[in-house]
Amino acid sequence: MIDDISPTATWEAVSSRPNAWLVDVRTPMEWEHIGVPDLSGAGRALVLDSWQLPPAGQVNPDFVKALEQAGIGKTDEVYFICRSGARSMAAAHAAYDAGYHNVFNVADGFEGPPDAAGGRGRLAGWQASGLPCTRG
Repeated sequence: MIDDISPTATWEAVSSRPNAWLVDVRTPMEWEHIGVPDLSGAGRALVLDSWQLPPAGQVNPDFVKALEQAGIGKTDEVYFICRSGARSMAAAHAAYDAGYHNVFNVADGFEGPPDAAGGRGRLAGWQASGLPCTRG
């Protein structure tokens, strides 16, 4: 069972525990054009590790290997974030299956669900929570 954790609780964990990591599993295009969580105020680095590869969206065969290369230990806390929480949940399950058993899904992701006008980042998620981020 992978728990959904609020963006605020994720920020608190990553800010206060040296064994807690935030992994953004979106695509490079999303990181560049939409933005990413900014952990610099917590003295931490965000791990960028795409779960799916463009353009076809196939699962990244090196996903788990990149976690290892980032220095994430199997007993560390790993919080996965995507746009809205779906890809990050799949990534968390893959990490769990690879032996990372302290994994969490960031509820509503970076942008959250669309509002009535179809825009994102206003209703829920990392951006709507007012947490530090860079804008694309």
